[in-house]
Amino acid sequence: MTDRKGEIAANLARVEQRIAAACAAAGRPREDVTLIVVTKTYPASDVRILSELGVRHVAENRDQEAAPKAAECVDLPLVWHFVGQLQTNKVRSVAGYADVVQSVDRVRLVTALSKEAVRTGRELGCLLQVALDAGESGRGERGGVAPGGVEELAGAVAAAPGLRLDGLMTVAPLTGEYAGRQPAAFARLVDLSTDLRRAHPAATMVSAGMSADLEEAVAAGATHVRVGTAVLGVRPGLG
Repeated sequence: MTDRKGEIAANLARVEQRIAAACAAAGRPREDVTLIVVTKTYPASDVRILSELGVRHVAENRDQEAAPKAAECVDLPLVWHFVGQLQTNKVRSVAGYADVVQSVDRVRLVTALSKEAVRTGRELGCLLQVALDAGESGRGERGGVAPGGVEELAGAVAAAPGLRLDGLMTVAPLTGEYAGRQPAAFARLVDLSTDLRRAHPAATMVSAGMSADLEEAVAAGATHVRVGTAVLGVRPGLG
């Protein structure tokens, strides 16, 4: 355990340096950017170590793994983000532990999340997942609403009881005009965020960037970066 804590601490320090350098290069204060550590496939013991090291935001993408892990770590002062594609039949479980759902991409999901938030008396933060590979209509191959659908979906979240519209999220697309062009993809997301804030001034979160491209995300204006491998190492079974 001690070795693992040292390993995570060293990795965390390196990621922290990268974020600080990216902020300095972009002329932004370091506190502008929040690190979310993606803990999917890693054990609850790692989440506990992260909390001991001062991490406050963690993310999961599969409910069947996240629910028991969140329950095991219920005593920790953490903000849990759900970042995976979310089926409506998993909403009741996810709404029980997630503080923020970053993958809201359709009105049916908004309705289901609202129902559970009201039922449990919780307020759920919501980010609209934008699919930059979807053109102006339709959905992306990894979920998400097309840029042209953001305004309507944002209105649905803002009007839904128990939900709070926090902003936008994207995953750098693998196909389409933004494939391999992270700076352009993240800049597009920030432009969409600027448009969104005209109608919803409190929706200031821009979640973009992961281990390999967090610098590009910070340069574009991301407020939250989602980093897993660079902090916790190569995922079990993947190397």
